[in-house]
Order: sequence, then structure tokens, then C-alpha cells
Amino acid sequence: MTQTARKGDRIAKIIARAGLASRRGAEDIIKSGRVSVNGEPIDSPALNIIDTDQITVDGKPLTKPEPTRLWLYHKPIGIISTNHDEKNRTTIYETLPEDMPRVMSIGRLDINSEGLLLLTNDGEVKRKLELPSTGWVRRYRVRTNGRPTESTLEPLRKGITLDGERFQPMQVTLDRQQGANAWLTIGLREGKNREIRRALKSVGLIVNRLIRISFGPFQLSDLKPGATEEVRRRVMRDQLGLDTKEGNDGTATKKKKVIRVQHKTTQKPTAEMNNQKKRRSTQNATVQKPTSDSPNKRPSFSLKSSERRLSDNHKKNKPKGFNQKN
Repeated sequence: MTQTARKGDRIAKIIARAGLASRRGAEDIIKSGRVSVNGEPIDSPALNIIDTDQITVDGKPLTKPEPTRLWLYHKPIGIISTNHDEKNRTTIYETLPEDMPRVMSIGRLDINSEGLLLLTNDGEVKRKLELPSTGWVRRYRVRTNGRPTESTLEPLRKGITLDGERFQPMQVTLDRQQGANAWLTIGLREGKNREIRRALKSVGLIVNRLIRISFGPFQLSDLKPGATEEVRRRVMRDQLGLDTKEGNDGTATKKKKVIRVQHKTTQKPTAEMNNQKKRRSTQNATVQKPTSDSPNKRPSFSLKSSERRLSDNHKKNKPKGFNQKN
């Protein structure tokens, strides 16, 4: 199929938004000749698609994209994060609720690691959030055998090179020594294969437990192993810039900001207006205030479970450069 200059989105992006595969996976599907546009097979992802185009994958019409959704998942030890495994080991997808749609994991955790995984039905969101340029920190609690000192960990904070591969500087905190083991908290902005285990081994430390406790603004909190929890659309809007309403293509769209201008008036206050002002002052005075002055204690408010899983220092911390239309 010849490509002519026209507007629209790349076909790999359309397939990814439909939840059939990640952006890279969609490109592989196209190159393998499994995709047709308007009845004509294609083998190159360099094709823009417009609304009137008819796309089929393996002879079946491509479904319209569903609204973007996001889940938190507590991956247990002993299962893998890939779709298929040559050794027939259990994958995370075999443990998910039956009523969940087709989803993809944002990043991975190896078989011996546990903790927070983000799942989405939108391949484009997956691609964006996996990029180091997104700027989100992935934080881990790590138990390692040995007695590390601050000087032991300093090379990791500066960044190291292993087997020709550069590891970016890590945020490393030595929390406590517990017998023969030490507990660390480590933060990274990239997700290279077994990065923490390899980095710690290079300074003489062997990891015997690794738990991801947060991914950007989302926290593992008290989510039980094997459990999932869908992120509320309002939270997705705040964190990813996605609106709660569907766009024309079925995906969640960015919310437009509306600036309301309040015009001043020269009207003089009436007795009724003064009474309303007094009532508002009385109502505001009844709001419960924190009972502790300690800077280490926060007031206790009743939040929805998904809101409790947002880290305190990432409020409305959208990924850098995140724009679903790009």
C-alpha cells in the first residue's frame, strides 16, 4: 500500500490505543504482514490512518479504542510479567480477575521481585510511562545481605557502568541494619533489566528481597499480593492529564482548562448579604483542624482508597512532556 501525504495518526499508534499490543508490539504485528488497511496488506508502520480507513488484524476488524483505564496490581513473588513463558511458568495475566479487559504491564518486575505494577488497556500510555524522560521515580525497598556503609553506596549515587551499560545515578538511602541484612530504599527513573540487583552486586551486596513500593505518584500501600485496584478517572485526569470523557476515537481526551473571569461590582452590601457572610464564617469555623502540631504527623482525612495510594509529594505531578496527542 503506497503512502500519500495525509493527516491522521500512525497505524501502530491506533493499534496500541485499541489495546491489542504495545506501540512496539504493534509495529512487529504490522511488519509480520498481519495487518490490512482497506483490504490491502501492509508491512510498514509508516502509514497514517484517517477515520474512514478500515483496519483488520489477522482478518478481524480492529475494535474501536476503549477509554483509557489504569490499574494498580501487587505482583507476588514467583510469577512473571511477560505475556508468554517458554518454561510454562505462571504469568501475571493468569492471576488477574476474569472480568478485566486485555491489559499490558507498564514496565516489568522479575520473577523474584514483588510489589507494584501498573496495568493499562492503552498501549500508547504504556509507552509514554515507560520512557525515562517521563521523569517518574520508581521506588523500591531492598533487603540485602551484608553491612553496607555510606561509602559502599556512594558509587550508585554517582552512576556506574557495568559491561558497557551505563546506569544513571540512583537515590539510595541506608535505612537500617537487621542482623546480617540491611534494608535500603532505592529510587530510579529508568527500568533496565535487573538493574538494582546488578548494581548492588557490583559493590559486593546480594539482594535477597526486592519490593517496588511506588511508581511515580502511585503507591503500593496496603494492596494485598495478587490484588488489583482500578485508578479512579479523576485521579487519572489529575496525574496523566486525561479527561474523564471519551473522545471521538473512544480514548480518554485531555481536559481543556476553562478560565472564568469574575467581574467586580459596585453594588453595596445589603443586610441579607451581611447575614449570609456571617453564616459562611460560622460554617467555616466548624471545620476540624489537625490536633497535632508535630511536623511529622499529618491530619487524618477520609480519602478514597485510590487517592490514599498517591504519594504526598507528587500531587498532580503529570509526566514530563506527556501529551496523548503526540
